[in-house]
Amino acid sequence: MNLRRLLRPAGKTTQAILRWKRFAFNDAPHIFGNSKPKSGSHLLLQILNGFTRIMPYRYVDADPIRTITKDGRRRTADDILKDLRAIPNGVIGWGYLDATKENVSFLASGGRVNYFIYRDPRDMLVSQVFFATDMHEEHGMHEYYKSLPDFSARLKVAITGIDQDGMYMVSVKQRYEGVFQWLEQRDVMCIRFEDLINNRDFTLNAMLDEVEKTGYRIPTPREKALSVLIEAIQPKKSHTFRSGKTGDWREHFTESHKKLFKDVAGDLLVRLGYEKNNEW
Repeated sequence: MNLRRLLRPAGKTTQAILRWKRFAFNDAPHIFGNSKPKSGSHLLLQILNGFTRIMPYRYVDADPIRTITKDGRRRTADDILKDLRAIPNGVIGWGYLDATKENVSFLASGGRVNYFIYRDPRDMLVSQVFFATDMHEEHGMHEYYKSLPDFSARLKVAITGIDQDGMYMVSVKQRYEGVFQWLEQRDVMCIRFEDLINNRDFTLNAMLDEVEKTGYRIPTPREKALSVLIEAIQPKKSHTFRSGKTGDWREHFTESHKKLFKDVAGDLLVRLGYEKNNEW
């Protein structure tokens, strides 16, 4: 860990003390933002950072809590819970966590606020292929994707998954089993990436309502709070930004990709509410 990361919590806490003119940050509820990879986590992160300007939070954790490490190792339930418990009062956490019994039990305990963002699987796949191929050389699929002849071939692997020569990636259908597990949780606000883009004000207001359902009253007037959050949303400032669009899959899915997706995923899009039937 570099010196800047070591000093960041103290610096951010000092800024919060000056902004809110207080030393204690115990009254606002614990907040945790969650996502599946390439499904809008950095958009959610920008909103959470906006929260620190409208409610007395110290800062948003710099690093996500992960289920899978960057080198592909699955972390134990105890390790994840240890990280969750270590989030200090007044600090907003975020990560990429599965809806395990342990995680749900901790995050859904009284007075907490949980957000889970998910995305149209087709856009997620396109984003994942671009990210792993062109933006993140350490990604587990980088070398393999680069070995394939073109984007079309990479997208087919992203749809079907792969399990050969020590390389493993689940299919799109398996990937979204975890999304449904979060959708079933009563104490988690599940948010579509598309709604934050296309129905922004309504969705941000609903997120603020979720905070106030705990009984806490946000000190910033709602109109001002909304403007602060809108200002915080700046996709181009994310190091993973590529297009920020919804429906981008239409530019990349051929008829062959559509057929393969339907064969692998079945009625996934219908169950998620992205299509009325499989005739897309």
